[in-house]
Amino acid sequence: MKKKIAKYLTVAIFLIFGIAYITKFAGPKLLRYYVQTGIGDCKKIPILCMFPSETVNIQRVNSTCTAELVPYKALKICAFIPHGFDAVQELIMKVNYKKYKKMFKGNIIYMLCEDKDFFTRLYPQLKKQGVNDNYEFIHRTMYAKENEINNITDTFFVIMKGIFIPDLGDQNTAKMIQVNIPGFKGFINYNFDKTGNYFDCDLVNEEGIFFKVYIKDKSKALDLDKVFTILSTVRCVDDGIILPP
Repeated sequence: MKKKIAKYLTVAIFLIFGIAYITKFAGPKLLRYYVQTGIGDCKKIPILCMFPSETVNIQRVNSTCTAELVPYKALKICAFIPHGFDAVQELIMKVNYKKYKKMFKGNIIYMLCEDKDFFTRLYPQLKKQGVNDNYEFIHRTMYAKENEINNITDTFFVIMKGIFIPDLGDQNTAKMIQVNIPGFKGFINYNFDKTGNYFDCDLVNEEGIFFKVYIKDKSKALDLDKVFTILSTVRCVDDGIILPP
């Protein structure tokens, strides 16, 4: 999976080299133009100018929702998920969402977990910009805005935002929130669209392990409370470890 991620992010690396060249000869205006021509602007991709509108603190998940879930376990990740949902481990990239679009036409949950040094290993140069762990990486990514690019670091995180956030339906009605769930902190991008409910969840647990959970709920059965409950059960485990209670 790490090889796939590295391969997929090659585009970002080439963009970054281009940005470095442009930065040497131009300022923020040309940097923004570079991003707009490369991945799009806020009109084309509204999420590029959105940022978390509120912070939601969950002290205790809904026990009724927990009773409605069933166990799922793969080689590296386990969780409790709703009845009627297919689950796929470690399919984070947009290319994979498109690849499996025909295979999974109904309700689907994609899950991934990576160790606490994942992003700092991929981009060690970001340590000079104060990005020392997974949480700071996703925090900078979610707060990045295409119309506020001022330097190469801003540009990098806007590009990551465009790559990082999958299909949310009509982005004009999507919302972004910062969340604190028992054992986790992070961000949820969600949308209750006419085509279904979408939830893109990026979390870091107390050990610094990164989780991405993407839910496409075509049946519109889930709300935020139920998603909070699902997220509270996600664990990154070795093969043979039992599911959380």
